Amino acid sequence: MTDDQTWQQMSCAGNPILQTPNIDRIANDGFRFSNAFCTNSLCAPSRGTVLTGCLSHVHGIRGNSEKADQVEELDSELPTFPALLQQAGYRTGLMGKWHIRQDPRGFDDWKVLPGQGVYFDPEFIEQGAKQQHSGYATDITTDFALDFLKQGVSEPFCLVYQHKAPHRPFTPAPRHAKLFDDIEFPYPETYNDDYATRRIAEEARDMRFEVSLAGDYEDLPKDLSPEEQRNWIFQRFVKDHYRATVGVDENLGRVLDYLDESGMAEDTLILYTTDNGYFLGEHGWYDKRFMYEPALRVPLVARYPKLKISGAVEDAFVMNIDLAPTILDFAGIPIPEQMQGRSLRPLMEGDPPEDWRTDAYYSYYENSWAMRNMARDQMTDPTFQFWTAHRVGPNRGVRTDRYKLIEYYTEDGYWELFDLQEDPNELLNLAGDSQYDEIEEELRGRLRALQTGYDDVMPTASG
Repeated sequence: MTDDQTWQQMSCAGNPILQTPNIDRIANDGFRFSNAFCTNSLCAPSRGTVLTGCLSHVHGIRGNSEKADQVEELDSELPTFPALLQQAGYRTGLMGKWHIRQDPRGFDDWKVLPGQGVYFDPEFIEQGAKQQHSGYATDITTDFALDFLKQGVSEPFCLVYQHKAPHRPFTPAPRHAKLFDDIEFPYPETYNDDYATRRIAEEARDMRFEVSLAGDYEDLPKDLSPEEQRNWIFQRFVKDHYRATVGVDENLGRVLDYLDESGMAEDTLILYTTDNGYFLGEHGWYDKRFMYEPALRVPLVARYPKLKISGAVEDAFVMNIDLAPTILDFAGIPIPEQMQGRSLRPLMEGDPPEDWRTDAYYSYYENSWAMRNMARDQMTDPTFQFWTAHRVGPNRGVRTDRYKLIEYYTEDGYWELFDLQEDPNELLNLAGDSQYDEIEEELRGRLRALQTGYDDVMPTASG
């Protein structure tokens, strides 16, 4: 698992700039899921979902921050796939980023970064004790992963191998520091979005490069116009994000090579994904949280050579609640009833169930609405700062193959509806347009049905 990688940041997904030969090895020898989605576009909640197969409101981590009255922690009563594999006799290891407040459980060996960690000479918490290591975090995490694999070649194992990269602030390895210097990255079609039909998006102005990131770069030239400064920051920011991803792909290759050389590859299931998507200039933004496509969609490739299927592209809707059930299914371990996802194994075997989902559910919870509503009269003051990240309030929604409906349920019944076929960039909000009344009503019903089915009882726009 990476951190904040976009679903298009793989050459197997058609990226025209970034070459990811080792991610492609997994996809070319197995599967690429072209419609994979996170269920809460934020680091800690997504990691809890992957571990438990449950949505954020079930596993207990809704956001990255401490709430006013409590610290959000993973429900210790919920089964996790590593713990169940460990109970079944698997040797289990966790290496890299963790970003969950409790110490890991269900692992025989673990070495994790504290919090976000740092890229150079990082400290790792190793079985509870801090130890500093010299070098680059992506390389060190892979060294730990390989050490774990080499300790028991003949044993069944589960390795959770998670990178800090490409999380901000990006610091690529010195060997990649000048990569892409000779090209200008293309600006997204929505780079100059005016948010004309999307009120909440317009308020999230501190997700714009020029508003929040100018102070991150000591070498930012002083004589640039505002537009030139914004473009300079975009080019540096996105190139560093790509450079950090190249470091991940290189190190993934080291692990894949070892699996091949040791003879373990044939009977090893590999799932490669990220915690959530990310804006890289779309709508003029960085970061995530919104249900818009760049933040909602995630890369997901998988390989299990014994299936004898290679180069498959699966377009069925997949959510990150599905990863834990998939791993348990391949291991022959019963899937606990608490898990809300479904195993991807039938899709990978070419026998998709007739009742497979045709839509995806999303719910972002972070408690930002109180300050937002208190401060509306200060919205025009460019110096005003909110305490919450990027002014993005709680939102939930449903995405089908053509439409997306988003409910901002603390915003006085504010909704967004997009026709993804006609408007793939999600610029024109159709909510309230009489021509779409029937579609909107149908999607609202579907959203409420999904809430009920997933037992998500947070407030609705109507109370």
